[in-house]
Amino acid sequence: MVRRWALVLVLGGAWWWAVLRLMLEPEQAGLVEGAVAAGGWGLSLLPVHVTATARPRRAERAEPGGRAE
Repeated sequence: MVRRWALVLVLGGAWWWAVLRLMLEPEQAGLVEGAVAAGGWGLSLLPVHVTATARPRRAERAEPGGRAE
């Protein structure tokens, strides 16, 4: 879990660096900054709140003796 948060912080920091560089010094920003900023913005458009739901369990049949399988 720590690795995941470290990765999120590093990638988030790189995105903010690219965006701020594009805003503050657009004449000095290059292709890398543009690609990082556009990639991060594109990822924000993914519908990550939509997830697959688990299928409801079927009701288990009871044996004639009253025990479930």
